[in-house]
Amino acid sequence: MQDGIPLESDWIGFPTLYAMPLTQGIADVQLIRGGSSLLYGPEPAPVINMVSKRPKPGAPFSISTEQVVGSHGLYSTYNVLEGSAGKWTWRADAGYVRSDGTRQNAQSQMRQADLYVEYRPDDKQHWWLDLHAIDADSGDAGRMGYPQWQANPRATPTPWNRDWVDRYQLVLGHQHEFGDGWLFIGKAWAGYQDLASRSASGALPPQPPPATTTLQDEQFRTQGVDLRVRKSWGHGNAFTAGAVAFHGDDPFRQWTDTDLHVDRHDRNGVPRLRQKRESDYYSVFAENVFRLPHEIHIVPSVRLERERVAVDETVRPPFLIRPLIHESDSRTVPLFGLGIGNDFGAGNETYFNVSQGWRPLRYFDMASPFANVVPGHAPDPSKSLSWEAGVHGVPATGLYYDVSVFWIDFRNRIEAQHINATDVIEVNSGDTRSRGLEGQVNYDFFAPTSLAASGEHLEGFLSLSLLNARFTDSVIPGQVGKIPAYAPRYLAKAGLTWRVEQRVKASLTAVSSAAQYWQDSNQPFGAGASFIPAKIPAYTTVDFASDWQIRPWLKLLAGISNLTDRHYYSRVWMTGLEPAYGRTWYTGFELKM
Repeated sequence: MQDGIPLESDWIGFPTLYAMPLTQGIADVQLIRGGSSLLYGPEPAPVINMVSKRPKPGAPFSISTEQVVGSHGLYSTYNVLEGSAGKWTWRADAGYVRSDGTRQNAQSQMRQADLYVEYRPDDKQHWWLDLHAIDADSGDAGRMGYPQWQANPRATPTPWNRDWVDRYQLVLGHQHEFGDGWLFIGKAWAGYQDLASRSASGALPPQPPPATTTLQDEQFRTQGVDLRVRKSWGHGNAFTAGAVAFHGDDPFRQWTDTDLHVDRHDRNGVPRLRQKRESDYYSVFAENVFRLPHEIHIVPSVRLERERVAVDETVRPPFLIRPLIHESDSRTVPLFGLGIGNDFGAGNETYFNVSQGWRPLRYFDMASPFANVVPGHAPDPSKSLSWEAGVHGVPATGLYYDVSVFWIDFRNRIEAQHINATDVIEVNSGDTRSRGLEGQVNYDFFAPTSLAASGEHLEGFLSLSLLNARFTDSVIPGQVGKIPAYAPRYLAKAGLTWRVEQRVKASLTAVSSAAQYWQDSNQPFGAGASFIPAKIPAYTTVDFASDWQIRPWLKLLAGISNLTDRHYYSRVWMTGLEPAYGRTWYTGFELKM
């Protein structure tokens, strides 16, 4: 989410991310876990909420610009104007990023603009208007088999493919403190996203190019409203309740064309697929924080969900003989959560939470548009039950820690089951169990010394996730006991940052991932040049980033990603793997006035 509003193409029917805000405009990233995640959506926790930067009321007028260049033709600019006048506060930003990529037809560019306008008639309430616009396009260099990657990681199997994304969203919000502990927050939003692509089969010389390409266009017209109230009562208690309504109108179309470089708006090709798709979603939720004696707090949560997803097809791919798809399905699902915490010592807390979640039905769950099999009914909803217990706190100056153990049962997984060489059907394939440990420790080595008092810090951190995941039930013979895809045994990140407040900052960070299967079968795929090993190999990458505030109005920026030039990949599909970037660098400046 961004500021509590879904970022997905369609929150329910097509919850995928094809456009993300630039990080320069994000103030915080919140991970809302346990029962409190039920205040924000149906998916299993945690909720990831990106909080946009906002000027404070009374802030003076200011202008800033960031200009960065780097390897592979990188150019990035991010520009901000913000300020306030009387009861009005506003911020406008615009950004542009382009890169040539590391392969032919891997170039990309993204334009982003945001406008925030806030009006405060008094100190108890304010209205705001948020406008977000993103326009992005990129070449699709294609995926390759493991032998091809080893021979030439810069090969381009699809020099003719391309992707486009346009996303616009308008949000109107209002917050009002009514007194006696009552607070109201309301948001209404409308969004439009156009997701287009041009894709043909891959071919490396001496293979001939394909004869046709598929031009695809998916549009998402979405609207929603989120209304919630909070009542603070007693000594630190708070009751929150609210309701959400959402609608998505998402047509899906494809054409076949003999021009491998056909324009994205060209509609002269042969119609290949046409579907009308709609989603409706309604929810009510409530949570209460009870503060009890002995520094104990209990947080029960409840959420009631109602969804409807429908697909009506008028054109199907010509190689299919099935009837046209006319499917709709509805679900009503109650969800519950409970959190318990105990504050002890000076700034420490133990915590425990258990929460339910579920995966709403998606358009492709109704029936695959590209298979001959149409199921008699949609799969049952996938549900999760998550347990977590841990402790965190600040036991000493400069030291922070957080350690927890977790157990997640996920039932009625929805997956594509192959009926024959070409046809698949979406079914409830089985259940999985994931358990493990998450831990993080941060320490400022200069905190006990006089250097910290003068603004100098040397901060180290280590975060570690240990995961044991297995299939516990499956309709697929021999699947029980196997490891789900993309479930590495460990994921670790560590770093060291030296900074002098308002002057200089330099960070060295490393990320390490264990080997992991890329498909649930735990088996390799393909043969010959298209062969893909069963596992994505383990990898470790190191990054360096720095900035130097040489004047109050001028900051210099520089960094290197993948410092050791590690040769690796982390993204795999049945159509092949995508090479990761090697060593890259950037440098630039930020100017404020």
